[in-house]
Amino acid sequence: MITIGIVIFPDVEELDFVAPYEVLSYINKIQANSTNVLLVAPSHEPVRAFNGLKILPDVSFDTCPTLDILLFPGGKGRTKWMKDASIQAFITAHKDHVRYLVSVCTGAFFLAEAGMLQGKTATTYHSAFDELACYGVNVVSSKVVHDGTIITAGGVSSGLELGFYLLKELFGLALAQEVAHKIEYNINISTL
Repeated sequence: MITIGIVIFPDVEELDFVAPYEVLSYINKIQANSTNVLLVAPSHEPVRAFNGLKILPDVSFDTCPTLDILLFPGGKGRTKWMKDASIQAFITAHKDHVRYLVSVCTGAFFLAEAGMLQGKTATTYHSAFDELACYGVNVVSSKVVHDGTIITAGGVSSGLELGFYLLKELFGLALAQEVAHKIEYNINISTL
């Protein structure tokens, strides 16, 4: 079973984490016990997202198990939380043990702030390209960019493509396509 941690924080953009959560969890309806997707937060307190959705984290930084994939969504709250010492310590504690460090939209800044994107090719929300480039990142406009153990996705809705891309990497193209079919989403095979 692949354990995926999606970090949430106050003012996180809902679709940034819900889209990959849905795709990466749905596989279990087709192939049981494939993934365990956890919402991870600094504490067990409810998190209020940017549009008002209140979320109960599954685990806190202190109770988070070993992860195979660590995913950071973006949103307005990232400007404060990307520099938070507890989040940076969490990245440091997990970066060498995960298979992939992943981001959606401006979640790329969590990885950039931790020095994980310097010299890498990555993407983010279109209006933040110049800001991300200031971290020594080769920024490209693309739905999904894979550079070594780093996978980044562009703006908000790119979380769907990211989810399918991860499924393809972890379980193969046929299973990723089957999940897409089941949730009635047309994936662009050429980008996977």
